[in-house]
Amino acid sequence: MTSESQDFACNLNVRLLIVRQMKIERKDTTSDLSAQIASSLRDAIISGHLRVDERLPSEAELAEDFNVSRPTVREALKRLAAQSLIRTQRGAFGGAFINRIAFEEAYGQHVTTSTLLLSMNAVSFDVACEARFAMERACAPYAAKRRSADHLATMRAEIHRQSQPGLSDESWCASDVAFHRALVDAAGNPVLSYQLAGSVEAMQPLMNMITFTARNRETIISLHTEIADQLDAGDSAAVEDRLNRLCDYTKTLAHDVIASRAKDKAQKTRRSGM
Repeated sequence: MTSESQDFACNLNVRLLIVRQMKIERKDTTSDLSAQIASSLRDAIISGHLRVDERLPSEAELAEDFNVSRPTVREALKRLAAQSLIRTQRGAFGGAFINRIAFEEAYGQHVTTSTLLLSMNAVSFDVACEARFAMERACAPYAAKRRSADHLATMRAEIHRQSQPGLSDESWCASDVAFHRALVDAAGNPVLSYQLAGSVEAMQPLMNMITFTARNRETIISLHTEIADQLDAGDSAAVEDRLNRLCDYTKTLAHDVIASRAKDKAQKTRRSGM
């Protein structure tokens, strides 16, 4: 046996030992068991007991260690793959491997989760708006120091796009998101960029859905221009001030729209009762 094969066998034995220490509760259905197995393996990955790029034991070995059928193990592995925690490859040294998740790859799932949380729960507009701008203001000091010419160019390109008279509401919203995404990314902090993906790319479109009929594009464009100018000047306090103004303007718009809708609804109710 070559040294490479010996190392592979040794590492596999360690991984088997780790898996054998995992416990699951016997449930009635295959889906329950597969969920428990996936959860156990996920916990081992998060804790570092199963490391990035390491190969998991085979389906047969996992089935034996968890005392379940191979289809149950296969379902558990599918759950992990859906979360991008593992990848599969073929060949003599193929199998399921612990995946390294990049921040950019996790954005989509984070945005989807944030959107669902906001839409399925009783989160008020003010609460969402407060959280969204508070997190973005946290990026201002770093963005003022670290912004690059590319970040500023992206922001100014979006401002120019927003100024086009024929731009649809949908395209304007997309440009608005891109502008704020560039401001967040200018902070040069991948953890902040990941966290803000949920607020900028989930909250912002939902806010625009409420306020787009009442907003004045020129007012927002003016604030966007000042934000870009102050970021270029490295003045983080001024950037935070403009973000505060934008937050207040957005909340005022929402209050007016919501009040108008409530008034219209009350009038319709009175008419229908006549």
